[in-house]
Amino acid sequence: MNAPIARLFALVLLLFVTIVGFTSYWTVVDAEELRDNPENRRLLLEEAQIERGTITTADGELVAESVAVGSTEGEKFYEREYPLGDLFGHPVGFYFLDRGRSGVELFEDEQLAGRKAEFVTILEQLEGQVQEGSDITLTLNAEAQRVAFEGLAGRNGAVVALDPSTGAILVAASNPPFDPNAIRDSETFKALNTNEETPLVNRTTQSGYQPGSTMKIVTATAALDSGEFTPETVLNADSGVPISGVPLANSGDQDFGEIDMTTALTNSVNTYWGQVGEQLGNEIMFEYMDRFGFNGAPPVEYPSEQLNASGIRGEGGKLLGPEDSIDMGRVAIGQERLLVTPIQMAMVAATVANGGEMMEPTFLQAVTDPDGRTTEEDPEVAATVMSEETAATLTEMMTNVTREGTASGLTVAGVEEFAGKTGTAEVQAGDCADNRGWFISFAPTVDPQVAIAAVVECTTGFGGETAGPIATDVMASLLAQGE
Repeated sequence: MNAPIARLFALVLLLFVTIVGFTSYWTVVDAEELRDNPENRRLLLEEAQIERGTITTADGELVAESVAVGSTEGEKFYEREYPLGDLFGHPVGFYFLDRGRSGVELFEDEQLAGRKAEFVTILEQLEGQVQEGSDITLTLNAEAQRVAFEGLAGRNGAVVALDPSTGAILVAASNPPFDPNAIRDSETFKALNTNEETPLVNRTTQSGYQPGSTMKIVTATAALDSGEFTPETVLNADSGVPISGVPLANSGDQDFGEIDMTTALTNSVNTYWGQVGEQLGNEIMFEYMDRFGFNGAPPVEYPSEQLNASGIRGEGGKLLGPEDSIDMGRVAIGQERLLVTPIQMAMVAATVANGGEMMEPTFLQAVTDPDGRTTEEDPEVAATVMSEETAATLTEMMTNVTREGTASGLTVAGVEEFAGKTGTAEVQAGDCADNRGWFISFAPTVDPQVAIAAVVECTTGFGGETAGPIATDVMASLLAQGE
């Protein structure tokens, strides 16, 4: 072989290897990025020919299905429909070729579209098999979700309920809601995006609220579990005690005198807990906030862009750390620059209920493939936040809140005793210069089956009066179904 032919052969071989290399990279290594690129219309059109799997609630109600909307040269095209409308618009999200994907539809896209593996799918298509999606059963409960929305009617806010022993998300209600069926209409989609009440924002996982006195559960955990305080620790809790050099007031300027920690939680005494936070300091408080999942996106099986971190926010929304200048006494009572998501506070309640172990929240209960094989989701432990002894002490203290404290007017139908903590955060923001009403809880006190966080925006009432009845009604619904 002469030299010119050899060089030509080498060039052709190099080009062939380059083409094979790039093709393999695009189809294997970079396949997911290419598939998720909004400019990639070819793959979206291919997906329109796939009958995506159904999505069903734990109590058997159909949430999402694919319906045939036409065909070309024998190939059917499908579009998503959502039979329950706005009931599960936020957690389930939407899937439309021209609008993209969100929520569970995005996070579980691999399952719903039937993409088990790129090479397997290609081989099946070559063999003439039709790509089918797997069906998904969610942990969400439709009946309790309706109860949550009934409670939120006319008021913006959110409700999150968890199974404390598994992390299963039982309720995820964000008000105002949106109907995913309406997303297919461009004008409606535009109107939703520009609506001042932000109906497309999932308040359960994205909105940051001042937690008010519900934060005292985190502070109490740090105080007890670190060994720095006991339930019998006595402090002077008169109104006007200086915290960070500025007098702090109790609700109604009440003076409580010398009281212990149980009394301070029962009556939600600001000056007691402000002193606790100040004495614990940044290092210990941040350690336990981190253990609960603050300062990072919550460990939820959900699209990362729809998850917001809870924490102390500085200039430009930056999360602050223990090295920053912070009024920790006021953080300890849910003030200062602290913002939390409802799912974070539901996780706080669930962790106490579960003996100090925090489970990873999940929407997925089971997956059934096209051949009828069902795979159950296994619970995952996210962290051990506190000792069982600390959790037991907090359970008794929180139960005292509902027996004789700030939540004593609340009841859960069919339950003798339950644990809770009220919260009322005063805000001065835009047109909403009122309160954020909170209630976090779990029931029953013994062998808890459900933990919950409820928040109501722009209310003039206290958390126990506004968010409390919503939370207790939802818990009652879930517990009644479990009988």
